[in-house]
Amino acid sequence: MPLSREKIAATAIRLADAHGLDGLSVRKIAKELGVGPMRLYDYVINRSELLDLMVDVVYARIAEVGQHSAWRATVLAIAHATRDAALDHEWFSDLLGGRPHLGPHALAAGEATAAALSQAPGVRGIDDLQRALGALNAFIIGAIRSEVTERRTARSTGTDEAAWQASLGPYLTRMLNTGRYPTVARLVIDGAHLNAEETFNHNLTTVLDGITSRPRT
Repeated sequence: MPLSREKIAATAIRLADAHGLDGLSVRKIAKELGVGPMRLYDYVINRSELLDLMVDVVYARIAEVGQHSAWRATVLAIAHATRDAALDHEWFSDLLGGRPHLGPHALAAGEATAAALSQAPGVRGIDDLQRALGALNAFIIGAIRSEVTERRTARSTGTDEAAWQASLGPYLTRMLNTGRYPTVARLVIDGAHLNAEETFNHNLTTVLDGITSRPRT
């Protein structure tokens, strides 16, 4: 049976989507492809290379959106595409922010983001650009990981997110009734259950405004 890195990556992604990274192994991929496990090592050296290959396939989808004439539209499109990809492939969020992603599509997405931010007001040189990229990436990675973690927790408890939060009610009530956490109490009691997508968009816009605005003199 003819193999290719593309076929191996597609199969690995399908298995990771179904079972997570913990359920991914060379043996399982080989079984899905109908070949012996050793055949795969002619195409990928080890698990790390396999994960890099899978990640870059996902980045291909992200890099496609980074073709806007306006810098802000490019950054927003890439950020939203990254979130969408992580929600479709939750294992992808586990690999964000770890080792550098240096595949061609990951580099293309990084280039598009950096080039766009370099045109933003307030980004006057390489130091400004490094700080802006660092702040933006920290927000995107943190927000995505938090959202994916909440989804996983809800699934593991067999409830939706609102019901899971409600299950903490008795404990929270006891703690908040001590009066030691008045601001937390306001958030719990008066705060609305915010839509995840709207929250991501609002916070992304806020972060982007902050890191690219010209400093006041």
